[in-house]
Amino acid sequence: MSYREGRFWQPDVTVATIVVEGGRLLMVEEQVGGRRVINQPAGHLEPDESLLDAALRETLEETGWDVRLTAFVGAYQWKAPVQPDGSGGRHYLRFAFAAEPERHHAGRALDEGIVQALWMTPAQLQARSAEHRSPLVWQVVADYLGGRRHPLDLLQHSVAPEAL
Repeated sequence: MSYREGRFWQPDVTVATIVVEGGRLLMVEEQVGGRRVINQPAGHLEPDESLLDAALRETLEETGWDVRLTAFVGAYQWKAPVQPDGSGGRHYLRFAFAAEPERHHAGRALDEGIVQALWMTPAQLQARSAEHRSPLVWQVVADYLGGRRHPLDLLQHSVAPEAL
């Protein structure tokens, strides 16, 4: 019923999008905690937002690309390690989606902290594994490359009717 000291615990719910074109993956280089890291376009689910809408929004905000979601790749649970300064230790539940690029908004400003969006081959991404934001970056790509795809309607979004 309780987590510790009567506090309720819940993980950070995030989405990530594997955008593929011509054998290359759309990735972001971002500044996090004083270092540059590589990640998929990804971010937190916002209140009243569906997982699919969150994936589309985060991809646009972080890369300037409108995409079309094609499949659900999987759900991933990860606990970040606690850092020497006491930060970290957060639990993440990531929902990953496959997508195809549709339209690029070249002049669009990217989210704060995003250094650049870049296209990388899987080999280039794997060669820079020390720069991945988390182990989930490669795990999601490996699952995608291994053929893991589920229908998008596997995920349902229900909204309670407004009170009368």
